[in-house]
Amino acid sequence: MKNKFKWVLLLCCLFQLSCKKVVDVDLETAPPRLVIDASIDWIKGSTGNEQKIKLTTTTGYYSSTFPTVSGAKINITNSQNTVFNFIENPGTGEYVCTNFLPEIGEHYNLQVVLNGEIYTANETFIDVPNIENEIVQKNNGGFSGDAIEITFSYQDNGNVDNYYLQRIVSPVSKFPDYKAEDDKNSQGNLIRGYFSDKDLKAGDKLNIRLYGISRRYYDYFRKILTASGAGAGPFQTTPGTVRGNIVNQSHPDNFAYGYFRLSTVDSKDYTIK
Repeated sequence: MKNKFKWVLLLCCLFQLSCKKVVDVDLETAPPRLVIDASIDWIKGSTGNEQKIKLTTTTGYYSSTFPTVSGAKINITNSQNTVFNFIENPGTGEYVCTNFLPEIGEHYNLQVVLNGEIYTANETFIDVPNIENEIVQKNNGGFSGDAIEITFSYQDNGNVDNYYLQRIVSPVSKFPDYKAEDDKNSQGNLIRGYFSDKDLKAGDKLNIRLYGISRRYYDYFRKILTASGAGAGPFQTTPGTVRGNIVNQSHPDNFAYGYFRLSTVDSKDYTIK
């Protein structure tokens, strides 16, 4: 019995030691696929004439950089067939237009030509309400009551179905905090948004942005949040491939990731008291 006990003890020790070893898994990397970030944002109070589209490719799981893509021809056309060309800042993968004309409710078509293939998408420019001036701060907020919490609000238009994207940038978060919202339960009412973090302190500056988005983009972005682990529940299924509204007209199987979106944006800064 003593010998048996010794063997069990030895196996337990070996198991504990093996748990401390870091294992690098050799993952198979798929061929790079084009990613088109065509987010057209018209910030209230600006002309909205300068816009940017960025092209990159997918990369390996362990890579922290995304290769940029040069040599594309990009334009956006409105319903009056006015063409807005996006010209690359050489070698950056960023394509800039300085004479864009944003118009709420207008329909726009995107075209990207790269390596003889044509990618297209279409969307409508979506309006957004103003963020109300009064932002409420609570110092015993959050789920456990030990975080600084702010509440902001905006007035929903009750005549139509609306969809929103909230983005908050704070000095205590490495990445912006995003939330996609609809007005299903708040039609025509004041909608409230919340942000809290126990590491916030007096003097920290937050930037709150509210985007008007389409129903298609709302559905797409919720899938993105789920795929990134930021879904609303623990039993959600993570989608393997989240496809946007961009279509490869030349070779449909060689699809691009990303989305063509046109949003009016309200922005407001807040300093923690």
